[in-house]
Amino acid sequence: MHGEFKVPGGKLVVVDLDVVDGLIANFHLSGDFFLEPDSALGRIDRAVNGLPEDSDAATIATAVRRALPEDAILLGFAPESVAVAVRRSLARATSWTDYDWQLIHGEAYPPVLQMALDQVLSEEVGSGRRQPTLRIWEWNEPGVVIGSFQSVKNEVDLKNAAKYGFQVVRRVSGGGAMFMEAGSVITYSIYAPIELVQGMTFADSYAFLDEWVITALKSLGIDASYQPLNDITSPTGKIGGAAQKRLGTGAVLHHVTMSYDMDGDRMVEVLRIGREKMSDKGTKSANKRVDPLRSQTGLSRAAIIQRMEETFTGMYGATASDVTMDELARAQQLVVDKFGTEEWLQRVP
Repeated sequence: MHGEFKVPGGKLVVVDLDVVDGLIANFHLSGDFFLEPDSALGRIDRAVNGLPEDSDAATIATAVRRALPEDAILLGFAPESVAVAVRRSLARATSWTDYDWQLIHGEAYPPVLQMALDQVLSEEVGSGRRQPTLRIWEWNEPGVVIGSFQSVKNEVDLKNAAKYGFQVVRRVSGGGAMFMEAGSVITYSIYAPIELVQGMTFADSYAFLDEWVITALKSLGIDASYQPLNDITSPTGKIGGAAQKRLGTGAVLHHVTMSYDMDGDRMVEVLRIGREKMSDKGTKSANKRVDPLRSQTGLSRAAIIQRMEETFTGMYGATASDVTMDELARAQQLVVDKFGTEEWLQRVP
């Protein structure tokens, strides 16, 4: 069995192993990381050999850590990285380059139809009818997208939302509310087979699935990094946030919204951002919570998206695609049956 794990912001960890009578055997660790002393590599191999194949990541990481000499230096990886690679090998996980990725960057859709498309495209990838896909969203009307488990009345000032023409919709993934205006945000979704994140916790997979966009932002001169659980940030403030849903259809839906040119004053009129959340983010005023990409790059929104697309394609390969007529029709029906209904929108009191 073979497993790989590219540590976000770090190095590639590769493991090869067998399973004999329920135990890990013939285990070998390799990769482009740095490790001192050289003898530590053999110690790690011996520590993992003999572990039960159903050992969880914490057990594997503990075994590796205990085997290391006191003066060991690990650069670009950690015992937890080895554990993730092992779990991925046992789950027969895949890597980015195992797939023929598609890239959709088409027309703008109403907020409620965006929600339905996320579900439809995820299901299409899970069923094998569509290749794994990156979709860049476009917006031509304002919207508020709340998380699957949020309460509308607690998150949104409906009077002000109506006043400014914001459609309030609920997505299938958890997380917080997203404030959307045309030209003010950059949003993308990744629809991938669940095998791409096999052996990873949600926390591991968030950073793993967004490493390419961190690379793109860094290439634009932004000191971007991932802040657990689901924030993309920089020394001057938060850039955006991610949300994820693993569907029973065999797919993972991962989507991210980053601020380009946020109207902070309008945002705090429409969203009910509580003092506790503001305190948790270490800020004193809501309209300073999100640091727009425009102020950090001086580039147009289109130029930033172009760099993102070039980076993704350069790292993983991708061909241009579009939403099919059948997919769009299914999404439109989902708006009628689910996403456009009060029952769905108000499902959390």
